[in-house]
Amino acid sequence: MKNVMISCIAGLVISCAQTTSKAQDFKEHISKEFSLKTAAASSTLAIYNVFGSVKVEGYSGDKVTIEIDKSISGKNSEEVELAKKEFRLEFDEKSDSIVVYTAEPYDSRPNMNWNRRNERKDRHYKVKLEFVVKVPFGMNLRVMTINEGNVSVKNVEGSLDVGNVNGAISILNAKGTSKVHTVNGNVDVTYTSTPPEKSTYNTINGTMNITYPADFSGDVQLKSMNGEFYTDFQNAEVLPGAVVKNTEQNGKATVYKLNKDTSLRIGKGGKIYKFETLNGNIYIKKQS
Repeated sequence: MKNVMISCIAGLVISCAQTTSKAQDFKEHISKEFSLKTAAASSTLAIYNVFGSVKVEGYSGDKVTIEIDKSISGKNSEEVELAKKEFRLEFDEKSDSIVVYTAEPYDSRPNMNWNRRNERKDRHYKVKLEFVVKVPFGMNLRVMTINEGNVSVKNVEGSLDVGNVNGAISILNAKGTSKVHTVNGNVDVTYTSTPPEKSTYNTINGTMNITYPADFSGDVQLKSMNGEFYTDFQNAEVLPGAVVKNTEQNGKATVYKLNKDTSLRIGKGGKIYKFETLNGNIYIKKQS
């Protein structure tokens, strides 16, 4: 490398099994299926997980299938029983979307006040959800988890908003506009065609590997405090530092400042693709 909705439930199956080796553990499997009422490209699936991985794969069908392995671990059997009673997973269905989230004892959706719904602070249990999901190829996704799991997306052509906190993100064979963000983990994305609109990629502690088609063109903005940038695109041109207008005024004069991001133009330029990491390298690769 050279440096340079969804609205109709078709079925629900739940099977439960109490483990014998540890009385304080409980497991169950949940299966759900949804039929699309609008075109896949106009439909969105959102999953807001807290503990556990989320795996999503596109396929040629017209239904959304969700398989969940749910496990409860607790300090003692009383805590496990409490979790079984108060934990609630919600499926919020609308004509063009489905949102999967924890509703009780906290609301896992973004921008919700967990403490407002979480009056009992001394819980000593954990509910872990492992998602395996299949969606039509063209569907849009918004999928996130926080702890003890990675997020992977494969063969989905719609727009992507994929997030994690303590784990990696892997996206394979994507086409859509992307927002990819984690805190502690690597970001690996491979596209089969150039995203049609501005896309962003962020991690604090991790390496980014983003692979675009050989005919990729775009304006790339890069920021890393303790990392380096590498690419094997031969037609990458370093752009001059951008001067941006500061919203503050100094008397009657307008104050300007220099944008500290490094900018590159690959190919003929075009849409903006932003990459930011604190501790990690950024690799922009050309698909062979």
